[in-house]
Amino acid sequence: MIDTHTHLHYTGRIPGERIGVSAEQLVDKMNENGIAKSVVLPIESPEVGTCICMTETVIEAALKYPERLIPFIHVDPRMPRSEQVIEHFCNTCDLIKGFGETVDGLPIDDPLHKKIYAKCSDLGLPLVFYGSSYSNFDEVGLPRLESCLQEFPDLIFIGHGPRWWNAISADDDASCGYPDTPVVAGGAADRLLQEYDNMHADISAGSGYNAMSRDPEFTQGFLKRNWRKILFATDYLSAGQEQPQIQWLRETPMAEEHREAIAEGNARRILRLDSA
Repeated sequence: MIDTHTHLHYTGRIPGERIGVSAEQLVDKMNENGIAKSVVLPIESPEVGTCICMTETVIEAALKYPERLIPFIHVDPRMPRSEQVIEHFCNTCDLIKGFGETVDGLPIDDPLHKKIYAKCSDLGLPLVFYGSSYSNFDEVGLPRLESCLQEFPDLIFIGHGPRWWNAISADDDASCGYPDTPVVAGGAADRLLQEYDNMHADISAGSGYNAMSRDPEFTQGFLKRNWRKILFATDYLSAGQEQPQIQWLRETPMAEEHREAIAEGNARRILRLDSA
């Protein structure tokens, strides 16, 4: 399996404060769960809280475990010369495979985001975005996201977070909770996955797992429609954290071809691991 969404230690504002897991702890957890590789995502935007994880931290961990950890990079879009910073990282580390996750207080179609999208598209970097009440804002039906999918057809967007996953249901009201009601067919997320080659999604965190488990009957059809677009992921970021996606992937009835694709085949394809 390839876990496409994990994190490392976050450095806090209090001197010496550390939150999360070390690279060694992450690899130990991977060994425990039979996970071959993990994508590690930095976050450098203040909206996530008082703690950040720098791209340099992620690259350092990946250089220590190059066969196990896959580094993504992140630059806050409000940072001056953000595009040049992205290019710098890619020119200095050939292990980098993507960008994200984007967690910032901007609409998903903000012009500053679009500069990032253009650069990632040019460099062939898939991008993970976190849709929530404070990040990557969008309305019912995800029209802002759809406009970006159209404007940047060569950029692979990977949806994550409650704003994205709540849109799996047609009764989505643009809230960011964890609904337990049956899914109503015709949701924007389901439609975008089917209509746009560059739209993908990971099943990480409570939002992703909730979307896959809240209505098992709907999930069966959803997976048949979108199995080439779904990525196994946990959002593992703290010791002792539950990872229900592992059991879900292993036990949910589905074609073995679909299970293999979700477990690692789709990740290998979009991250170009087999050609590395």
